[in-house]
Amino acid sequence: MTDLADSLGVPIQDPSPPSAVFYSRAGCRLHALDWGATGPHDPHVPDVLLLHGGALSAHTWDFVCLGLRGAARLVALDLRGHGDSDWSDDYRIATLAEDVIAAAGHLALDRVRLVGMSLGGVVAAHAADAYPDRVERLALVDVAPGVDFESTGRVRAFMAGLGPVAGLDAVVDAAMRVNPRAHRPSVTYRMSTLFRPLPGGGWLPKGDPRPPDFRAILTAIDQLALQLAELPVLLVRGGRSRVLPQSIAERLVACVPDAELVVIPDAGHNVQEDNPAALVDALRAFLTR
Repeated sequence: MTDLADSLGVPIQDPSPPSAVFYSRAGCRLHALDWGATGPHDPHVPDVLLLHGGALSAHTWDFVCLGLRGAARLVALDLRGHGDSDWSDDYRIATLAEDVIAAAGHLALDRVRLVGMSLGGVVAAHAADAYPDRVERLALVDVAPGVDFESTGRVRAFMAGLGPVAGLDAVVDAAMRVNPRAHRPSVTYRMSTLFRPLPGGGWLPKGDPRPPDFRAILTAIDQLALQLAELPVLLVRGGRSRVLPQSIAERLVACVPDAELVVIPDAGHNVQEDNPAALVDALRAFLTR
């Protein structure tokens, strides 16, 4: 992880791995990665929860957390049905937002700053709107009303087709065919975090294979502008993202009172993996303000 982060230009002050955190809400066991300091809590260091996109996991933030370590208390969450969190029969956006606030409560964090990519951004916006006294500011990564949902078709089909495999190389090869411009070492690392080894050999995807309710997610995305009206917002767009066109990103920023737009070069939809070094700079400036 640290070697790959270094190759991506991410500055690393502390290479030690994060601590695993488990907590439960409404019968669902949830997991997070705590990159925070081990010493006494510093009230001047912001508490930041990071939320991944659909079909990803908390590990998608590994490179960003390595780069931001020391500037903030960083905790990356596995949304229910993803990573090492339990699967569930309830994946409503409101439920996921309640899980986020429960994580803050479990960690004794009074007010937090949220970073959410794609689906995670939708969940973060809902949490900020439903719990305004718990969320100070919000960074959205590559999501806004009017996203080009159809452009995600090949990726959605690829993720839906994942199943047990003998080795991860075949999965990485298939992922590179879907997105030839992706950074192969980063894709290899991602797949290693999205699968778990089977006792008898082979690998099994960690995430719930049941398809998300995309209609409900798109409906929630349409509400973002209203949910973001009362707090500072940073919208981050990948410079070559087809999911979030530049005009759509500019439209959201124009209608949110306290919002700014940063475009990260050499990055598609998965900004945090494509160009984590540039994202670290943008998030540091916004989150520590």
